[in-house]
Amino acid sequence: MVIGAAVVLFIASFLSLFSYDCSGGIDCSRLNSPNAWDSLGILMSIFLAGIIGAALVIVGRLTPGRKVVGFDLGQFGAAFTVFALWTAFWTIIDVSDAGAGLILGLLASIVLAAGTIAGPLVPALKAPIVGAPKPPQAVQPPHGGQPGQGYGYPGAQQQPYGAQPSQGYGYPGGQQGQPGQADPAQAQAAQAQQSAPQGGAAPAGDFTPFWFAVPVARPLYGEDGAPNPIAELAPGTWYLAVEQRGQGLIAQTQDGRRGVLQDTTGIQRG
Repeated sequence: MVIGAAVVLFIASFLSLFSYDCSGGIDCSRLNSPNAWDSLGILMSIFLAGIIGAALVIVGRLTPGRKVVGFDLGQFGAAFTVFALWTAFWTIIDVSDAGAGLILGLLASIVLAAGTIAGPLVPALKAPIVGAPKPPQAVQPPHGGQPGQGYGYPGAQQQPYGAQPSQGYGYPGGQQGQPGQADPAQAQAAQAQQSAPQGGAAPAGDFTPFWFAVPVARPLYGEDGAPNPIAELAPGTWYLAVEQRGQGLIAQTQDGRRGVLQDTTGIQRG
């Protein structure tokens, strides 16, 4: 809508601004009717102001959040289009013999200003422009992954740590399980609990191992309390929480390493 109105406004700038009454024997072929490009004030205040406003609105939709002196680009564009409509309205009232350029310019300014103002208000006009960045999607848990993904490795063709390739039970990347085979998640959780060091802090009685993913990269520290991290948990990968340690979690990576995740804010449970 905004792009179409800007194109019409550009075309109208080449049409005549005034019309003449050719009755009474006047030879209109000898008259040279000026267009907007012959009048700098009308060109800048109506036609180019509207086109610049439309461009700012489009750029603001393609790059949301970009601001100029504290104002959003879309707000600047809307102000330009309203100014163009205001000037076109009073110019055409002041001219008694308005031509096709002024009339079409006024109509295009009305549509342009209406489109820029109604864009943030009307749901049908809030659709993103082609090429605009899309908001990031949340990581899907391993139990709800798409076919072809590896369990615990979203988007990868890998099997879970400690699982056999033939085991699947509906998990991404696996085949249908056979009778008598154990659930890979339960088997891995049991193996992690059995491999816990003897004499360490016992997990809470009601704690159940679960899969989780971190929103941002976070360090994994050793269980001995060493200040240097032993690994880094990356977003987009699922890890197994095997024990509660105060406010943190004892997490196990895909290669079998265990450590303490001290910062558990914002984690996504699988």
